Amino acid sequence: MTNPTAAMLVIGDEILSGRTRDSNMHHLAGALTQHGITLAEARVVPDTAVAIIAAVKALRTGHDHVFTSGGIGPTHDDITAEAVAAAFGVAIALRADAMALLAAHYDRAGLPFNAARQRMARIPDGAALIDNPVSIAPGFSLENVHVMAGVPRIFEAMLAGLLPRLTGGAPLLTLSLRVERGEGDIATDFARLADAFPDLSMGSYPFVQNGRFGTNLVVRGTDAGRLDAAMARLAALFG
Repeated sequence: MTNPTAAMLVIGDEILSGRTRDSNMHHLAGALTQHGITLAEARVVPDTAVAIIAAVKALRTGHDHVFTSGGIGPTHDDITAEAVAAAFGVAIALRADAMALLAAHYDRAGLPFNAARQRMARIPDGAALIDNPVSIAPGFSLENVHVMAGVPRIFEAMLAGLLPRLTGGAPLLTLSLRVERGEGDIATDFARLADAFPDLSMGSYPFVQNGRFGTNLVVRGTDAGRLDAAMARLAALFG
């Protein structure tokens, strides 16, 4: 059985401008790999409703899951929740359970639960909340789209709570062989080996060390026996 596929949608002008380096995609890819969901696509869009809506519509029809990060905070440019609601054609409003979580949080902190903070309780109709154990403001899942915060520590905590709710497949396994030869020297034989194992993913990643060229040959798949067989062939060819 083929593993479910996923896409990631990173939202934020600060990513596209280079002001902020995204780490959420890297974390998501590793977590999904362990859970048996294949991250097959990633996009980065600005904080504009048209771009977010178009991306959500395209990605949610092409993949089993879409994970978003960014744009669910209290400021005027946090428009992800509204854009996702628009992509699904559903209403969005302040939701009682989200309001209660936030009100209690700010009461404990001795801070006013003002209109800006209340914006973080805007949830599209029909969505299920994603728990936020770090700063309380929830994310949400609407069908196969999972909307989470952009702050890495919060994104990671939300994802940890969300993943057990999602059905995955077999974890993706990875083995590698370091070869002290350039890609051009091993390309033909490596291609033949890849053809012999069509159920596995094979990639070559060159490096330069101490002025010499080398290549890391990486084999990925879900069947440990097939990986071992491929690695034995690799070792015979290049070991």
